[in-house]
Amino acid sequence: MSPAHRAPRRALDPGAGPAHRAPRPPLTRRHLLGLAALAAVPAATVAVQQLRPDDTAAEATSSPGRPGTKAAAASAPPKVVTEGGGPVPFRSGKAMLGAYLSLSGKTATQAQALRRQQLGRDERIVHVFYDWPDPLPAAIEGLPAQAVPMVSWRGTAYAEIIAGASDELIARAARRLKSLGRPVLLRWAWEMNGDWYDWSPARNGKNPAGFIQSWRRMHDIFAKEGATNVAWVWSPNWNSSPNAGWNTMGALYPGDKYVDWVGVSGYNLRRETPETLFGPIYRSYAARKPILITEVGAVDRGGRTKADWIRLFARWVEAHPAVGGVAWFDTDTHPGFTEKWRVDTDAEALAAYVAMARSARFSG
Repeated sequence: MSPAHRAPRRALDPGAGPAHRAPRPPLTRRHLLGLAALAAVPAATVAVQQLRPDDTAAEATSSPGRPGTKAAAASAPPKVVTEGGGPVPFRSGKAMLGAYLSLSGKTATQAQALRRQQLGRDERIVHVFYDWPDPLPAAIEGLPAQAVPMVSWRGTAYAEIIAGASDELIARAARRLKSLGRPVLLRWAWEMNGDWYDWSPARNGKNPAGFIQSWRRMHDIFAKEGATNVAWVWSPNWNSSPNAGWNTMGALYPGDKYVDWVGVSGYNLRRETPETLFGPIYRSYAARKPILITEVGAVDRGGRTKADWIRLFARWVEAHPAVGGVAWFDTDTHPGFTEKWRVDTDAEALAAYVAMARSARFSG
């Protein structure tokens, strides 16, 4: 996808607040274009980004959350996985629903209690972020009994890993996650197909093979340490930046042997439909691996816009059976942004989210 067809990259790296991670200084947020840069995008570019050829006909002829005026052409459903997920097993027809949850003025335990009261259920995924040198968690505050932790662990330059300089750090991380004594999703070096992180090929000599070699080395060290409770989540961004052959998702895929879940980050910033954000990676990998929406959120443009998009997203997941989990970006603590990503910014948005959470599809 050319730059004219993608939304500017948003700066959404929550890192982790004091209540959500090991006691280290707060992580530096992503230093990217950020939401503030959206105002500088030409109007023509925005218009292009609202609709794309890969949108379904129903989505492409309607506003988010409302019926389309043209039915999508009938076609045979694609082949999708019915099992997989490694230590965090995929349940066909069911999707786990959870979040990166950080609410102003509340501890992790208090935030979980509020969502439990609102949703009538616990989160099934609890998403936390750690820096590369951080000790990974041996315990997570506020973790519900039946929840699966998803640990997003920042990467580093490929050469450091490939040369073996990080072997002990990696082994220590494996032992820490093993000590959790429960299945855990490990999302290492997420959004590697963007140019905003030190672990992107754009910052490593345009060498996707180096990323794959680093991933496999880490995977092998975890296996050697007996961290058999760790499910590996390979999680690119929904679009690649730059759009180059060495930076495609396919060029960066470590291989089926080394991946348990295929994840993806995508936010409704420019009225992108769920199909725009998640359809391409779904079509590429759903026949091989269960799909995990690892970061998702919706901008509130007033009125019903946020609620409508949540409903549209819920319908999209309903129609895509290989999706086995969703982690919402549910927070109002991200500095420098007027948009509050938490799900209860207004009553209708919360009602839409509650309806999704209580649906049979999200009973995983």
